[in-house]
Amino acid sequence: MRRSDVEADPDRYARDVRDSVAGGHGAADRGVAVFGRRAAAAGAAVVPGLAVVAAATGVAMLIGRFIPTVSPLLIAIVLGAIGANVVSLPRRIEPGLTFSAKRLLRVGVALLGLQLVVGDVLALGWGVIAVIVAVVALGIVATMWVGALLGLTWTQRLLIACGFSICGAAAVAAVDGVVDSSEEETITAIALVVIFGTVMILAIPLLTDLFGLSDEQGGLWAGASIHEVAQVVAAGGAVGGGALVIATVVKLGRVLMLAPVLTVLGLVQRRRMAAGRAAGAAGAKRPALVPLFVAVFIAFVALRSTGIVPESALAVAEVCETVLLTAAMFALGTGVRIATMKKVGPKPFVLALASTVWVAAIGYVGVLLVN
Repeated sequence: MRRSDVEADPDRYARDVRDSVAGGHGAADRGVAVFGRRAAAAGAAVVPGLAVVAAATGVAMLIGRFIPTVSPLLIAIVLGAIGANVVSLPRRIEPGLTFSAKRLLRVGVALLGLQLVVGDVLALGWGVIAVIVAVVALGIVATMWVGALLGLTWTQRLLIACGFSICGAAAVAAVDGVVDSSEEETITAIALVVIFGTVMILAIPLLTDLFGLSDEQGGLWAGASIHEVAQVVAAGGAVGGGALVIATVVKLGRVLMLAPVLTVLGLVQRRRMAAGRAAGAAGAKRPALVPLFVAVFIAFVALRSTGIVPESALAVAEVCETVLLTAAMFALGTGVRIATMKKVGPKPFVLALASTVWVAAIGYVGVLLVN
């Protein structure tokens, strides 16, 4: 309506404004209603899968109580793999499994930061810290190089490199949250962590005795070379003496390296995607410079290191972290299918073996140098 029309008929102008506003409110209300229905449908879709995950998590936690030397996370992976290969899982539980493998996993990794105290790692001394950094940095670089020689994809090499050099399945899943890897690649890396990490539980105590290392040296070697935290605890306990404590602290030092590694990977992934767009490839949304769960992980490490968090809160957080990671590992375990493992061929296994031997060799040299 022109200004002259407004001046000629102000009442009509007022009615038009009211109708327009009412129409806008109606569209907004319809949009909110549609969003609400979609959110409710998505929430309902994950319920069956979450129910299965919750039941399996309870079973894994219960078994872990009777077998304290085996982590509920590893038990959950095995349960998921058995379930996926023995029975045909219904499609309606897939949304809940996906939610657990991604969302719950990230929350669990973030909470893991509350279990780390920077002061404990610094108390190991600069020599041990140098060993930790060398294991992670050289382990990733060499694994990526060997994987390239074997002809594996960049993402498959990266998942195996970080899983074997940092902290096992949690590192694999965390890296999967930053880079664009396939489900098959993620599942393969996690299965390899379980297989080779379990072998290392037996190998490190035996080699400690064979090489005449002290309990402290054996603990340092276990913490520097074994993949999963729970596997390190089992091996440290088998070595005996004071090995368990130093093995656990050294391993947590490697876990602490997860944050800077993921931050660097975020930068690399952004550059790869930018290069893809420059080359004319259809690019997805650029990943965050620092993923939210990594930022929360770092914040929790800093918070725990201040010493202000009460022990009761830390105990609750540890239980929540274990439950969430156990749930995520079960969901990931359901993707470990024999047919899939046969399809990937022997190359990932060869890379996993090479990475295990290499990381263990770095850890052993480090033990000799600092003790």
